Amino acid sequence: MTAKRSSGRTKVRIIRLKHAVGLPLPTYQSKGAAGLDLVAALDTQHPLTLAPGARALVPTGLVLELPSGYEAQVRPRSGLALNYGIAVLNSPGTIDSDYRGEVGVVLANLGHAPYEIRRGERIAQLVVHPVARAELIEAAAVSVTPRGNGGFGSTGKSGAARAKRSPKAGQKKKAMPPRSAKTKTASRPDGARKR
Repeated sequence: MTAKRSSGRTKVRIIRLKHAVGLPLPTYQSKGAAGLDLVAALDTQHPLTLAPGARALVPTGLVLELPSGYEAQVRPRSGLALNYGIAVLNSPGTIDSDYRGEVGVVLANLGHAPYEIRRGERIAQLVVHPVARAELIEAAAVSVTPRGNGGFGSTGKSGAARAKRSPKAGQKKKAMPPRSAKTKTASRPDGARKR
């Protein structure tokens, strides 16, 4: 299938599964929005509570048929991340054009308090994007650049600022706060314990 465009928009076929009936299809929330909002297709009587440090696969009740040459990226919502520490764990999650299963969102609670997700709550964004297919060519050497093999923040500081820092200053690791016994389980519909 080739990309079908109308009025500058790529056409994506979508199936709404039984547990998503009554929920809105993903929509752009503003004229300039890049992502369509995805909502949780949970049972009304069984919201999902994510304990701090827990993660869960949240169903959307949707199946997509993306045009060949496109992918859909599942990205976090900035408000959930900033205000509650709720993140899309494998961000961005990639939905390939040949995938025909339900779209699920892997949410993680990086905050300090339990967070309840209810049916119909906006949980992530879906960005449809063209992809380039690469052809890898094995070589004995690659071209030389001024950057060379510098990575992991090597371009983030000027030389003067880098020289002022001690070698160990950049090695300080951030730590998650200790978890109490109360936060070692995630409340999930299947009752499974977090390992």
